[in-house]
Amino acid sequence: MTQKAKGWLLVIAALAGVWLIRNGADTQLVPPAPTAAQAFTGGPTPQPGSPVAEPLKPSAPVRIRIPSIRVDAPMMRLGLGPDGSLDVPPAGNRNIVGWYRDGTPPGSEGSAIVAGHVDNAQGRSVFYDLGALQKGSTVEVVRQDGRTAAFSIDAIEVYENENFPDQRVYGASPFASLRLITCGGGFSKATGYQGNVVAYAHLTAVR
Repeated sequence: MTQKAKGWLLVIAALAGVWLIRNGADTQLVPPAPTAAQAFTGGPTPQPGSPVAEPLKPSAPVRIRIPSIRVDAPMMRLGLGPDGSLDVPPAGNRNIVGWYRDGTPPGSEGSAIVAGHVDNAQGRSVFYDLGALQKGSTVEVVRQDGRTAAFSIDAIEVYENENFPDQRVYGASPFASLRLITCGGGFSKATGYQGNVVAYAHLTAVR
C-alpha cells in the first residue's frame, strides 16, 4: 500500500462509522449483536489450527457471499467524497456492499476494508445479521481475476463510537485479512447507531 493510501485509511478510520451510523432506519428492528464468546481472546490473529493461504496478487472484488447469514451481494468501489469522508453504497439498494478501492483488495496481503448498511428506511439491509456470525464461518469473495477468495471468520466484536479501535481494525496485517464493518451497538432516534460491529477474517483457500 502506498503512503498516500495509508493516509487515506486514517481518514476512513475516523469517518467510516459516520455514514453507517447515520443511515439507521427509524424502526423497531434490533440487529443481532455478537456475544463475548465470538470476540478475540488475544490480538486480531487467525484462529489456532485454521489454515492460512498465501496472499493473492491484487484484483478487484465483484461479489461477496456469506452463506451462514444468507448474504449474496455485488460489490462496488468506494472512494472519498469532497469532504474527505468515505463514499457510501446507495442507501436505497439494500443488497450491495462496498470496499475501499484505494486500500487492499480482498485476498491480497493486508487488511481489506469492506462495509455495508445494516438497514435503511425500508428495513433490513445486507449486513443486518453480521453480528450473528460465529468463529469459523466462511466468507467468499469473487474477484475480477476469476478466483474466489475464501475467508474464515476469526472474531466478531462490537465497539462504541468513542472507543473504536482504529489500529486494531485498520492496521496492517501480514496475512490476507478481511474486515467486515456495519453499524450496531444500540440505536438512538436522535443520533442513530451508537457503535459498529466488525467481523475479522483471514484467507484460508483460493478457488
